Amino acid sequence: MAVMNDLSSAPTPDGDRPLRQRKPDWIRVKAPVSKGYHETRKLMRELNLNTVCEEAACPNIGECWTKKHATVMILGDVCTRACAFCNVKTGMPRIVDPMEPENTAIAAGKMGLEHIVITSVDRDDLSDGGAGQFVKVIKALRRETPNTTIEILTPDFRGKMRAAVEAICEAGPDVYNHNLETVPRLYPTIRPGARYYASLRLLEEVKSHNPMIFTKSGIMLGLGEQRLEVHQVMDDMRSADIDFMTMGQYLQPTPKHATVEDFVTPKAFDAFGAIARAKGFLQVASSPLTRSSYHAGDDFAEMRAAREAKFVKQAAKQTT
Repeated sequence: MAVMNDLSSAPTPDGDRPLRQRKPDWIRVKAPVSKGYHETRKLMRELNLNTVCEEAACPNIGECWTKKHATVMILGDVCTRACAFCNVKTGMPRIVDPMEPENTAIAAGKMGLEHIVITSVDRDDLSDGGAGQFVKVIKALRRETPNTTIEILTPDFRGKMRAAVEAICEAGPDVYNHNLETVPRLYPTIRPGARYYASLRLLEEVKSHNPMIFTKSGIMLGLGEQRLEVHQVMDDMRSADIDFMTMGQYLQPTPKHATVEDFVTPKAFDAFGAIARAKGFLQVASSPLTRSSYHAGDDFAEMRAAREAKFVKQAAKQTT
């Protein structure tokens, strides 16, 4: 059986040549070889679209692309930041592709998507941080595939957050995702270009503009965070009225990236998930292979049903 992501590199303590760090069995996934995978890859190439599935070396690419589920990454494939966990290229991006919104809608139609996830690189070089392109993509999808529900995963729009969030909320995505990525203590080394509380404020802004837009955020485990720090992140998310929390195992893309401090067991992920549910999230996804857009469509349907059930329960209380 072909296996993807069987090994990862970690530097030795003295900085010499890297050691090979073997991943536990629960991280091992099959290499992408199916017909569906190759058809999805061909379609993305034909439409000149980038995907975070490829650029971030997602371990679930074989499963998702076999089902013709792909997370489109707009605004190019070069990021203006250099986070210690991320495999996306860093540098000076190219000009924004004006055909990207239309091609994204074409891809959604050809794949027959009921739910699509749109993300992007950071574009600190743009006056609006790239918010306008998100708006154009949402409008193109509403026009061409009106029955497709839309989930966006945006950057923090540093210095441009309020205007960016307002414009995107006006376009009306169904889910607004922005990942906190890790606990506050680790930001200086893992996510140095961002600020933890600024990211929380962004998600609060979404709810203030439109309380009916579902909000979502996630963190990676295995970077050296402590259990109580994860619990605090959960509390912070609930204080910001975030509906959906994701937790997944961090995997080191290359020897140049942050090392894996711990491979968190599936049992530990289950325990974190149970605690998050007890804190009141509408939806929680917590497993080693969980990623922001993994099973996003199914999770969205469950989250929407959970909110509807909550509304019914609240209405029943008011009438008694």
